[in-house]
Amino acid sequence: MKTNTLLALSAGSILLFSACGNSNTAGTNGTATTDTVKSVPLPAVSLAMVSASPDYKDASISVSAKGEKNGKDSTKVTFTFEVKNYELKMQTTDNGNKMCNNSAQGQHIHFILDNSPYKALYEPKNEVVLANDGKEHFLMAFLSRSYHESIKSKGAALVYHFKIDDKGNLKKLEDPKTPMVFYSRPKGDYVGKDTTNVLLDYYVWNCTLATDGYKVKAEIANENRESQKYTTTLDKWEPNFIQNLGTGKGKVILTLLDKDGKPADGPMTTITREFNLKAQ
Repeated sequence: MKTNTLLALSAGSILLFSACGNSNTAGTNGTATTDTVKSVPLPAVSLAMVSASPDYKDASISVSAKGEKNGKDSTKVTFTFEVKNYELKMQTTDNGNKMCNNSAQGQHIHFILDNSPYKALYEPKNEVVLANDGKEHFLMAFLSRSYHESIKSKGAALVYHFKIDDKGNLKKLEDPKTPMVFYSRPKGDYVGKDTTNVLLDYYVWNCTLATDGYKVKAEIANENRESQKYTTTLDKWEPNFIQNLGTGKGKVILTLLDKDGKPADGPMTTITREFNLKAQ
């Protein structure tokens, strides 16, 4: 009886090994094939609304500028800002709820000269050196929350139009009348969790965005995901989070469109900016 039992167990073991030990299946030509693992598509790049932020309706900013010779062909320009009803270097109260990049130094001024990448000012003063070439310059400055979202209420921003003549004199020019858009965020490096919600923010000037009015066209891409470029037309002036960009070199192109959907005429109407997205 024991011998029969052992034979039965051995036969069962052989059958079990034959059924489970062969991970390949035979094709029609008798060769073994292996199941392929399907790749999971990456989520599409998208925009998401930013939750409501603390309002600062009474906040205001103004500026004075002074030029000083800086050698033969350039001038040092000192911009001094006056900020009212807003506290620089303080953390915006809801910064922990935004789940996005936040400045450890607190609230600040975004200083954007000729639509170049902004400088964050935690003190109300900044100096730049400019050539004595008569070129027109446009300074956009606005109050920013600690997580870099602009304050869009009236009085919280300014545009200062000026030039430095060939003798090094600073001359304030007429306030611009044409519609403009100034780029703010994204900017610089985003690392780890900060790549999840990347703030898209900008400042429009001398126009109102509307379904039947001016709009901002946003083209968003990652060099590692060129097949998934995201383009949208924004008819509401509000911040958004860019999501699902992944890692690599990101790029945003902003273009101000007129009421007919054509690129608006005038200076400061389109800008391209690149930034970095890193896992760690």
